[in-house]
Parts: sequence; structure tokens; C-alpha cells
Amino acid sequence: MLRNLARLFRRNASEFKRAQQGATAVEFALIAPAFIALLIAIFETTIFLFAQSDLQAAATQAGRLFMTGQAQNGAMTPGQIETAICPMVQAMFNCGNLVIVVQSATSSSGLNTSSPQMYNSQGQLNNVANAGTANYSPGTPGDLMVVFIGYPLPVVPGPLGFMLGNSNGTAAVWGVAAFRVEPYTS
Repeated sequence: MLRNLARLFRRNASEFKRAQQGATAVEFALIAPAFIALLIAIFETTIFLFAQSDLQAAATQAGRLFMTGQAQNGAMTPGQIETAICPMVQAMFNCGNLVIVVQSATSSSGLNTSSPQMYNSQGQLNNVANAGTANYSPGTPGDLMVVFIGYPLPVVPGPLGFMLGNSNGTAAVWGVAAFRVEPYTS
């Protein structure tokens, strides 16, 4: 009886093994959407964080131009500031889409430290070409300043509804530098 049971078990085990040949494909089909969504989320988040780090470094460098008086002494326009910033970010960004906001005030109550508007009321990007000098106020010695550099980073929606950005397919990425302008001579 034990022999018959062992033979039956071996025969059923081999049939069971043959029946599992398509199970891997079915299991992968069940897991694949979640796995792909996770991979897209990881890539999008990594790109977003790298872009934010790149813009933060550019904002710090642009802030140094104002903090040391180089921008004020050189009477740099918003376009010239954009030209100075562009080599720092051109590997990742289209320089024409940078949003640069430079604010100055004599006291902290005069500064607006909330994120600037990426788009104007007509839906255009608030970049140098569209905003002109509206977002540009270089300070004088002793003033407090905030420099914002932003970019509408295109994002790809992933499966299962993952979306890092807003409804127009972009995520607003900002780099910010806040400082007091040093005493400099004209």
C-alpha cells in the first residue's frame, strides 16, 4: 500500500510540475503593473530631487552676485542674470524656461517668501521674456534679498495614477537663496 501511495504521489507531483509552466507568466502579469509603477515613481522622484538640487546650487550662485554687489555694480538686467545662471543649469534645463524672481526689502516684513507664481494670468510662463523686470528688484547694501529660480519640470504620469506634477504635466521645481547684501562700493 505504501508503494502504491508513493507511486501515486510521484505521478501527481510530475503532473503538478507540468501544470506550473505558465504560472510564472501569470504571476508576473499580476505583479508587473505595481512593479512598473514603483520604478516610474522612483525615477521621477530621483529626477525631481536632482533638478531641485541643481536649481538650489544655481540660486546660491546667483545670490552671490547680488550679495557681493557684482550684479548691482554691473547694472545687470534680468536677461543678463539669466545668461549668468544658464551655464550652471543648461545640462538639465532649457534656459528659456527658467523663472527668476529677485526681491529686495529693507526689513524682513517687506519680503514675500512664498513660492512665486510659475505662470501668469494668461497661462504664460513667468520667465524673463514674459515678466521682464516685474520680478526683478536688486538690492542695495544692507538690504535683505530672496532669489528664486524655478523651472516647470515635465513629468510622465505612471500607471496606477501616480503623478508627481500638476494637471498640465509639469512639476514646479524651485531653488531659493535668502541673504543680506554685504556693504560694497560702487
